Amino acid sequence: MERAVNSRGCAGESILKDKALLRKMLEGIMIARKFEEKVVELFSKGFIHGTTHLGIGEEATGIGTTMALSRGDYMLCTHRGHAPAIGKGCDINGMMAEMLGRESGVCRGRGGSMHIADFSRGILGANGIVGANAPLACGAAMTISLKGIPDRISAVFFGDGASNQGAVHEAMNFAASRGLPVMFCLVNNAYGMSTSIKKAVKETDLTKRAAAYGMKSFECDGNDVLAVYGTAREARRHVLENGPCLLVEHTYRTSGHSKSDGNLYRTKEEIAGWEAANPIARFSSFLLERRLFTRDEIDAIDRSAAAVIEAAAEYALAAPCPRAEEAMDGVFA
Repeated sequence: MERAVNSRGCAGESILKDKALLRKMLEGIMIARKFEEKVVELFSKGFIHGTTHLGIGEEATGIGTTMALSRGDYMLCTHRGHAPAIGKGCDINGMMAEMLGRESGVCRGRGGSMHIADFSRGILGANGIVGANAPLACGAAMTISLKGIPDRISAVFFGDGASNQGAVHEAMNFAASRGLPVMFCLVNNAYGMSTSIKKAVKETDLTKRAAAYGMKSFECDGNDVLAVYGTAREARRHVLENGPCLLVEHTYRTSGHSKSDGNLYRTKEEIAGWEAANPIARFSSFLLERRLFTRDEIDAIDRSAAAVIEAAAEYALAAPCPRAEEAMDGVFA
């Protein structure tokens, strides 16, 4: 099947003239990174209970992809869904309050880290069951198709590990056979929990998964936010005009799978190498080399992002906890 590749990535020279858009990209990946770094801090201090799954190092996939979506597009995330939610416009204060289980969280403190949803932004929820969101994305796409809603798609994020789940393949087959407007976003971070992709599959070129279902595949350097944005925008256009597609974004999570991950399955040198090529450093260097932003401008954006997260943490820590007598509100099964 036809394969579209954008590995270096610029979404076109015209985008480089849109300084407001470039600023939004840089601000987005910085806020996503600082949000999760603050989550680490709050977790270590006992303010966040249970566990949390971070995507430090993957910020460009979540921000670049969602910036290519419209507000009306539906989106379903994985358990590692903080950056996509931020990119789709979810309220930062509400997200942080949700992480702490507070009443003013986006899901009233009932969802926590792995189940953030905001229907007003098209965010139909994150999912802690690996691969389970792909069939749900088909359901959302059927709503679009049956109601004849124009200029709207359903985008679903899942990882390289989840791409081996039967539910994902069933969803891809279902979407393809019915021509549903689904953009399957495969975030290939090279590890399914602690298992290297090289040990999990014989064929590591995951774009080939699309061929079995008659889909077009796209791929990009997932650590280049411009490449992600440009490729996702092209993939979305394809979905609107031709039906479902597979978008593979190659990246790497420098954080562990979850807070209980000791990173014993990979070397410190491997992690350090990827940290040096993280999306924020790469995009900042690109902007400086092209003289699109000055160092002072980038530093100011960084300070602004830090202030946003500090304010969100203060808001969340001061927010009230849910009332015990209302614990069953919103529970339907």
